[in-house]
Amino acid sequence: MKPPSGIRSDQIATFRLRRNHLLDAGPEDQDAVTICRDMCGVQAQVMSAAYLQLWTRNHAITRVQIESALWTTRTLVKTSLMRQTLHLIPTNEFPLYIAALRPSRFAQAMRVMERCGITRDESEALIPSIMETLSAGPLSRPAIAAAIRPKASKQVRFWMENSWSLVRLPVAEGLICYGRGEGNAIVFIRVDHWLPKLKLELMSSAEAQCALLRKYLRSYGPATLNDFSHWAGIPMQEVRLLPALLKTELVGIPGEKKDSLLLREDVAAVNHSPALKGSIRLLPNFDSYLLAHREKGHLLSAKHYKRVYRNQGWISPAVLVDGVIAGVWSYKLQGKRLLVDIEPFGKLSKTERAGIEREADSLALFFESELDLKIA
Repeated sequence: MKPPSGIRSDQIATFRLRRNHLLDAGPEDQDAVTICRDMCGVQAQVMSAAYLQLWTRNHAITRVQIESALWTTRTLVKTSLMRQTLHLIPTNEFPLYIAALRPSRFAQAMRVMERCGITRDESEALIPSIMETLSAGPLSRPAIAAAIRPKASKQVRFWMENSWSLVRLPVAEGLICYGRGEGNAIVFIRVDHWLPKLKLELMSSAEAQCALLRKYLRSYGPATLNDFSHWAGIPMQEVRLLPALLKTELVGIPGEKKDSLLLREDVAAVNHSPALKGSIRLLPNFDSYLLAHREKGHLLSAKHYKRVYRNQGWISPAVLVDGVIAGVWSYKLQGKRLLVDIEPFGKLSKTERAGIEREADSLALFFESELDLKIA
């Protein structure tokens, strides 16, 4: 895909990488909360990948610091958001994300339940029932289901037995989120218990969606409305209304297929972005940077697409060189050794190999292990 006219592809890549903390820079002010805010959330469907998304953007960050922000200070919150997938976001932005995504997520859940013969009254009655069940403290999904089942209708019981989405409605409403379970256990907890000081006074959905589009473009612009709809999981019929509400803040950038949007305040930042040179990062699987745009031509060629974007929504770890995916990688912990295997898509220069080695060395420090690196 050619870049929008008037802006070079390397300028766009530099802008996006800088906004996502993926350029070589010091760790000042790059704590877990700041990074999550600037990335518009860290994808956390696989929690180990969430830790590595934060590490790759600040090699000085530790797992202890991330867990402290999640479970002790609670300045980060974990919940289901964009595309119905788990994310880590700053706690003070929780009301914004909920308000922006609630209409589409609530409607989607309702459609699924209606197909199971559940009336809207029955669906909405589940919310106070789940909240009452959680009044004594956090519970796992099976424990919530066990408490709800005896009071549920036949249709609701059938839906519960054939769906994983029992808690989807109160999660979409921002009433419950993920708490800290024992070991790897997943538990849900009431937001008013977990974040008692948070005021969940939701803005209108249109206002919140405008704010979310601003945040998205600040991190991933220039981007199309299709990109934003795909990333957020908000239907296009809602997304199409947003540019008119933000017309004084946006500029259109002509593209070969579709026009892209950029915040007017960021035009100078893109135009003055220098050419990339020697920027190398090991992105983990499901890295948010790899999921930000519907089309992936700016990241890799069609020839290598399936090596990264695999079946059933699986996203491989990627070697990012100057904003382009140059290969895939994997790691395995064996005792005190970290085995890192790099599979480049083509021949690497000496500079690129050295950069990958530095990244792998830092990864070994993160895992407090000795590195065993293999570059195919």
